[in-house]
Amino acid sequence: MRPERRAGIVGWGTYIPPRRLKAEEIASLWGFAPEVPKGLWIEEKAVAAVDEDAVTMGWYAARSAIRRAGIDPSKIEAVFVGTESKPYAVKPSATIIGDALGVSTRKLATDMEFACRAGGEGIRFGIALVASGQARYALAIGADTAQANPGDVLEFTAASGAAAYIVGPAEEAAAEFEGVVTYVTDTPDFWRREGSRYPGHGEIFTGDPAYFHHIISSVKMLMTELGLGPDDFDYAVFHQPNGKFPLKVGRKLGFPKEKILPGIVTPWLGNTYNGSALIGLAKVLERAEPGQRILVATFGSGAGSDAFSIIVKDSIKERVKKAPTVEELLQSKVYISYGEYAKHRRILYRNVGG
Repeated sequence: MRPERRAGIVGWGTYIPPRRLKAEEIASLWGFAPEVPKGLWIEEKAVAAVDEDAVTMGWYAARSAIRRAGIDPSKIEAVFVGTESKPYAVKPSATIIGDALGVSTRKLATDMEFACRAGGEGIRFGIALVASGQARYALAIGADTAQANPGDVLEFTAASGAAAYIVGPAEEAAAEFEGVVTYVTDTPDFWRREGSRYPGHGEIFTGDPAYFHHIISSVKMLMTELGLGPDDFDYAVFHQPNGKFPLKVGRKLGFPKEKILPGIVTPWLGNTYNGSALIGLAKVLERAEPGQRILVATFGSGAGSDAFSIIVKDSIKERVKKAPTVEELLQSKVYISYGEYAKHRRILYRNVGG
């Protein structure tokens, strides 16, 4: 038996800020043609409020995950926080979230950074700890308040949100891991140098050879190792930098759009970086039936992809109702202006005294 089959998803949770900015307003302000956001399939994006950050959103998502798991948080023995927008340059977010949740002080606590892949990497670490018996429960969080240079095309999608997963023994899980692989290369498609306020990116280079090559490679490796093909999966969830890329990479891999659409959240949420694929997975878990198989492929610039095969178990239905669903969070929203967005995300600064 593959060692990862000893571990599974015991609980999951998400957080999506209610404030939304419409893509058409961004286009109008910066002079983009209306076809640009339509071509990306972006309708709006979630915006964190001035008092929200990766820590507060990660805590909220983790609290929902604990509720679904039905466990005492003091039993969690590892906390991993994947983000590229943590509130402190030097101070771990994992310790703040862990203490706020009531996690034991006898734990691993680590902030992770691999662009948008770090949250998925935290799940991989959690699987290793649980499968090896070094921890009974591990908490992996992906949270970001994504940044974009004002007027850059990236601003259409750079959004805020979080997802959290508690990895535990397969016998307690709502969905178990069947297999997982990782494909990583040095591909400089997206970066931010020390002191730079906003990231840079390689325009079309971020698609090929970055996003598509890495996801296709990890998924093919996984399917080969497990002896599976697209027909064996009921759902496929891919990292969502925009609404079109997941459909395109799925088509390249042989997955029909009917298996991909249920997990797509980006058009109404934006690209939450470390929350992107993980929020999509949560949306699928909240509608999946026992026995169904889910493919998940994360992506992080720099570049790498984790591919997971997950099998849903009988207890899935009873856990869904224990916390807000992705669909409920997507529907709970209030629209704001670009000016409010600029204020909330501190694009505009006020010089006070001197």
